[in-house]
Amino acid sequence: RRPCRQNPIGGEIEPSLDLASDRVLATRPAATAATIDPAFTAIGARLSGILAETQKTTLAGFRLLDAKGVVIAGREEVGLSLGAVGEVRAALAGHYASALRQRIPDEPPPSLYSVSRGTRVRVFVAMPVAVDGKIAGVVYLSRTPNNIVKHLYGERGKVVLAAIAILGGTLLIGLIFLRTVSRPIYALMERTKRIAAGDREAIRPLDHHGTREMAALSDAFLDMAEKLHARSDSIQTFATHVSHELKSPLTAIQGAAELLRDSGSAMDEAERRRFSNNIVTDAGRLNLLVRRLLDLARAENLAPSGESTSLGAALALLPAEDRLAVRVEAGGDIGLRMSAENAAIVLANLIDNSARHGATLVSITAASTDGKAIVQLS
Repeated sequence: RRPCRQNPIGGEIEPSLDLASDRVLATRPAATAATIDPAFTAIGARLSGILAETQKTTLAGFRLLDAKGVVIAGREEVGLSLGAVGEVRAALAGHYASALRQRIPDEPPPSLYSVSRGTRVRVFVAMPVAVDGKIAGVVYLSRTPNNIVKHLYGERGKVVLAAIAILGGTLLIGLIFLRTVSRPIYALMERTKRIAAGDREAIRPLDHHGTREMAALSDAFLDMAEKLHARSDSIQTFATHVSHELKSPLTAIQGAAELLRDSGSAMDEAERRRFSNNIVTDAGRLNLLVRRLLDLARAENLAPSGESTSLGAALALLPAEDRLAVRVEAGGDIGLRMSAENAAIVLANLIDNSARHGATLVSITAASTDGKAIVQLS
């Protein structure tokens, strides 16, 4: 890689140094002793004031060199030669040259970087001066580049625009997040409160889900709420039927017991035995109802076993029923995803309930739809 950047004279000079890609050279070689032409000494004396004022404005170090590279004006090194410096040699050959060189500060760096100090590199630029097509001298200047704080201040307009763009993007992301995530969550929370308060109208899809994941979560929650409400209705209906079934034998037992207690010796032995038999019969009926309830609870709470059976296999496990006839109209071989024992418990309760309500025939029809078995008893 070339030690410095060079450009021919005559064209526009664009900034070409890049601290990220250009090699940083060693510190500038020291000036050497040389003989200065008296004519150039006079020229340098006249330009020294201009150089001083320019340095105050640009904060850069200026040196004017003659055609041999000898310093004729500047704050330091007047009368010494810089002809051995690479960028100066390029300028004396008629080319603009620039280079990055290491800078060794002669004092500790300040706590807060100043405008012209605080970095460890220095930029050197050599500009040839041509008169009548010949190189008459070189303007050699050097400056410490701005630190990051000063650079950002100089580009404050772009920084402000970037900050506005970032803020706008953040607000846009926040609005999208509010639209797609927060609002559906709050809507689902409000729907949860309504469902917990017993509002069944709340069991319906949200107006806006935002994301597919939120839609899946909402559907799963509403499906669970619907199943819980259905279970609650089932329990309420079941409790009503159970209380009705238990009330009849309990009333009969209470009535028979009160007659036995109040009649005393006025009731003959045959009547006493009849009422006693009624109590025993109703007690047996209660015992059967309780046993059926326990069987239903066991069938309801059993975890899926992975077994399967059919209506025919489940009915084969039931004892012979002499109170009514049981007939399978259709679907006797349709598979049921439950054990034969559990299916027999459910069918036995349904058949027993039909018999106790005066039925003489139970017709069973089964059909399979969308992977589900539908069993109807009539």
